[in-house]
Amino acid sequence: MLGYIIKRAAYMIPTLVLTSILVFALIELPPGDYFESHIAELLASGESVDQQQIEYLRQEYGFDRPPWERYLTWVSGLPFGDFGYSFEHQLPVNEVIGDRLFFTMVVTFFTVIFTWIIAFPIGIYSATHQYSWGDYGLTFLGLIGLATPNFLLALIMMYLANEWFGTSIGGLVDPEYVDQPLSWAKFVSVLEHLWIPVIVIGTSGTAAMIRRVRANLLDELRKPYVTTARAKGVPEFRGLMKYPFRMSLNFFIADIGGILPTIISGAEIVAIVLSLETTGPLLIAALQSQDMYLAGSFLMLLAFLTVIGVLVSDIALAILDPRIRLQGGVSR
Repeated sequence: MLGYIIKRAAYMIPTLVLTSILVFALIELPPGDYFESHIAELLASGESVDQQQIEYLRQEYGFDRPPWERYLTWVSGLPFGDFGYSFEHQLPVNEVIGDRLFFTMVVTFFTVIFTWIIAFPIGIYSATHQYSWGDYGLTFLGLIGLATPNFLLALIMMYLANEWFGTSIGGLVDPEYVDQPLSWAKFVSVLEHLWIPVIVIGTSGTAAMIRRVRANLLDELRKPYVTTARAKGVPEFRGLMKYPFRMSLNFFIADIGGILPTIISGAEIVAIVLSLETTGPLLIAALQSQDMYLAGSFLMLLAFLTVIGVLVSDIALAILDPRIRLQGGVSR
């Protein structure tokens, strides 16, 4: 196992290097740069442009140098936590994403917990009561959850929260706590607003997970070892949880590689509708304004969490299911 982990970790290095090249190249593809976009915005708003200052800033941040030099300068600082400078916010990238990253992690954590708490019991019930009225009803609710656009559900939830509970519309805190240091009152305000994005973002994920838990568990329940366990008198609940349910979790463990990147990206469209101070809207704004170091750092964080998540899921699958082997070979 240790050799497998070391080997997979070694594969991560060329993967991340290649990803960084692709990320930088894709950000460089659109014509112009941040400063040209900034000049266009100033001219469109009727403001004057100090061309000498723009040229000074372009030289200061290396935009007069070839792209490969700027790439090497940027990528060499990533291992040391230097993600570059955000031109839009006029701050280092680390300072720009700090608070937003915290709020994104909070929203994502509670959304994942909400999804698991709802999806697993319903999926188990639907699989063990196949074609019952309960199964049909829960399947219908799951399909509604999949079909309802998140942004529409976000608008409905904001209206209901404001009408029924008096919760301020948009954001994760009340307006008086914006830009204020964390305190008990601000924490309570976060909890008051948190349930709205958790339900909105978690609805589609919950509906999809219910269907997958049901399908995988049904497949396991039809296998001969389940019949053998019942014939030996193993209690129904124990036999269900110890073997079929455990084996049906393979898809869930494999999804860890996709869960970790959502810590950074969040649900961008929902975050914009709800005016959440998370990283998703910040990433979209960075791409629109060609704030290349901010956007590139976000994308590299996504890539890093993806490869870490895939490694963790592969190791967990090997531990969970003995049928999965880490390496190929001839069995005797």
